[in-house]
Amino acid sequence: MTKTSMKNLLSEHRVDAVISQIVWERIIIHFTIKVRVTTGANLPLQFYMVSANGFANAELKVNEIRDDEYHVSINVTNPGYCRCLQSGTYTIVICHNDEALCIPTVSLELAKKLSSLSHMFLHSGQTMGYSVDFGFVEGDEDLHLQIRAQDMERDRNEVRWNPLDKEQLSRKEKLRKVLHKWLLIPKRRLIQTYYRFRIHIEKLKHGKQTVLFMSEQNETLKGNVRSVYERMKQRNLDQKYRILVSTRNMLGKGGYGILNWLHFVSKVASADILFVDDHCPFMDWLVLDKKTKVIQLWHAGAGYKSVGYSRWGHAGSPKAVCAHRQYDYGITPSHNIAFFFSEQFGINEEQILPTGMPRMDLYLDEDHKQSVIKELHEKYPQVVDKEVILFAPTYRGNNRKTAHYPYQMIDFDELYDACGDEYIVLFKMHPWVSEAVPIPNQYKDRFIDAGRYPDINDLYYITDLLITDYSSSVFEFSLMKKPMLFFAFDEFQYEYSRGFHREYRPACPGRVCNTFQELLEAIRTKDFEFEKNEPYLAYHFDHFDSHASDRVIEWFVEGQLPAETEQALKKIQEKNQRLLQLDFSGLNWRGIKK
Repeated sequence: MTKTSMKNLLSEHRVDAVISQIVWERIIIHFTIKVRVTTGANLPLQFYMVSANGFANAELKVNEIRDDEYHVSINVTNPGYCRCLQSGTYTIVICHNDEALCIPTVSLELAKKLSSLSHMFLHSGQTMGYSVDFGFVEGDEDLHLQIRAQDMERDRNEVRWNPLDKEQLSRKEKLRKVLHKWLLIPKRRLIQTYYRFRIHIEKLKHGKQTVLFMSEQNETLKGNVRSVYERMKQRNLDQKYRILVSTRNMLGKGGYGILNWLHFVSKVASADILFVDDHCPFMDWLVLDKKTKVIQLWHAGAGYKSVGYSRWGHAGSPKAVCAHRQYDYGITPSHNIAFFFSEQFGINEEQILPTGMPRMDLYLDEDHKQSVIKELHEKYPQVVDKEVILFAPTYRGNNRKTAHYPYQMIDFDELYDACGDEYIVLFKMHPWVSEAVPIPNQYKDRFIDAGRYPDINDLYYITDLLITDYSSSVFEFSLMKKPMLFFAFDEFQYEYSRGFHREYRPACPGRVCNTFQELLEAIRTKDFEFEKNEPYLAYHFDHFDSHASDRVIEWFVEGQLPAETEQALKKIQEKNQRLLQLDFSGLNWRGIKK
């Protein structure tokens, strides 16, 4: 590879720069840099994170130029090559093409609080961490910023079990835990070896391209993967492609034996195109063949909860290298919100394509809508000729095991009175919440627990007012062009514990209520702030049709990617290739002399 030696023009002072602000936004560092350009300097300017050995491991993104201030940023979990910023010590270097023009200093105001801006992201059950520390170039005459990124593991000898819990374990359970620990790694190595062997066998056996639809969260296909699978069948594409299905509930209580794994690995090895619907745990440690194209058809449209790398450092956050890193593409309903998904999966925004949500194809079909309304009126005759309130919040807790909803926050007496003869309330809790809604018997004429109803989207057809909180249900319901209320009694606690991936209140297409009394008042006065819905729709949807599944098939299976997408992906490759070629080793890292 031909190296480009950067010209050392630091002493010419064509550019002088001062970093005045550093702000964290989840996993993104924002820098405000005041730049003074003198005679002889060329534009545009590039900002590189250069390691101590003289390599540019990342280019900062220029978000805005306001007068003489540059607002630049870097996502430490993905600077552009779908991996964390490599461990190392970095200095920001301002350049123009192959000219190194300036290493910015830090303002005195920022210098006083620089150490407090360092951040540690714990992950992998809080047993590993990734740290970013800020300091100054040692022995330097000026305050030049030094950034140290470190991927590290915490003490592996720490006690993993609570001693009290350990004493209560039976001898059989202790033995099972020990065997699980010592047999897990050999089992994975066996599966990896078998996978590499099966790749060659499977490619020889089948002449057709193989498309595999997979779920490791459910025992049947659901949501987007099911919609695309069924659409391929409807279009008779099973004549052209070999279509396979693999479904397992890896979160369930039951385990899977070696025979199941061998059969499963054979399917994965044969796949040319792999569609997944959620996190697949096996992809955390099994590296797939580079020729296998992996597409994440994640179910959620655009909620508020931080997931994946958006909530890095919180309980349940992913490893630095996990299944998400193997996705070639993801999907989004709108190009405006592609960055939500790219941040969550740790891949580039250009890899998230605005196909729309395949599971919504049927949802938007008018004949289907009328058929479902008829069925729902038969199932819930109380709702006929009534205004229907759907109470559908998300769960509280870290995962499926701890998922719950604090029902004490609902004043059933007051809500019943507020309904009067006008409203019927359907309660549809998150599927992970196992506890039934404690509806008092005397209120069952106006309150219905619809928790067992399989598809919440169907309930939207008969809903006149949705009450939710941080759920992505707002996304689908907005298409009904009906009002919403947001009962966010724990808004601030949720923001700082679970985390949002965008500002909550400005993104809500309806009124936000922090108390149940506010919620009741909004219902009684019909103060829903419904005017927010139209801008929400315009921002979150590129398509208002029933052809998302067709776009997924045409773009990913048949290879007909939009020209602008291919060009954007090519630019990313070229940019990453250029980073590898830049050589800053000629600069003085021990101290920048004037």
